[in-house]
Amino acid sequence: MAKAEYYYGVHSVESLLELEPERVLTLFTLKGRDDQRLKRILQLAEPFGVSVQQASRDSLEKLAGQPFHQGVVAAVRPHPVLNENDLDQLLKNDPNALLLGLDHITDPHNLGACVRTAAAMGVAAVIVPRDRAAGMTPTARKVAAGGAEKVKFIQVTNLARTLGHIKETYNVRVVGTMLDEKALPIHQCDLTGGLVLVMGAEDTGLRPITQSQCDYTVFIPMSGNLQSLNVSVATGMALYEATRQRQDSH
Repeated sequence: MAKAEYYYGVHSVESLLELEPERVLTLFTLKGRDDQRLKRILQLAEPFGVSVQQASRDSLEKLAGQPFHQGVVAAVRPHPVLNENDLDQLLKNDPNALLLGLDHITDPHNLGACVRTAAAMGVAAVIVPRDRAAGMTPTARKVAAGGAEKVKFIQVTNLARTLGHIKETYNVRVVGTMLDEKALPIHQCDLTGGLVLVMGAEDTGLRPITQSQCDYTVFIPMSGNLQSLNVSVATGMALYEATRQRQDSH
């Protein structure tokens, strides 16, 4: 059996029990904690016979890997890792899907925030490179606040090659966010239909090999001298514009 993953934080564990309770193996709760949020979690777990163990603050910190566990940690049966084949299947079923590509985002907090926004904006899948990028760690899941259970997380060997493949095979347009001379203000770019919106890394932006696969590049117009935003904030703004256009086109 694959090694258990650990989810921590009230939001993250509650969402998991609502959406995929069969994956929860054991709940560890802080000794002496007895409040409404915890009672709600225990109520959700009870019908599925989930084992519940009380634990010290130190024990929970070791399981979660950090002190910000909010007094609840779940040992969880891991999901199979999704890859290029799963992306193919998704696009065969829905060639008009909205996808989010993240080009070597390394901070799990930023990844979690992007996944949370993606789930809220109806993104079908988040696509990331397998190497030199943050994975769906317990920290990323905690920040995603339940979003990780609502959107597919697909890890690919080569992001640029994957973008080229889905363009050619499924006629998906690739739109990258960056400041260059050809970039359009995002609201002037058509973001309807099959689309992958690609966001660059926190410090370096889109790599040249990724830029080469973009059909269009766009930027978020800003006032004053501020030229860049945190990647998770920019992702939220860009996905909101895509969702707005897609709703208006129906």
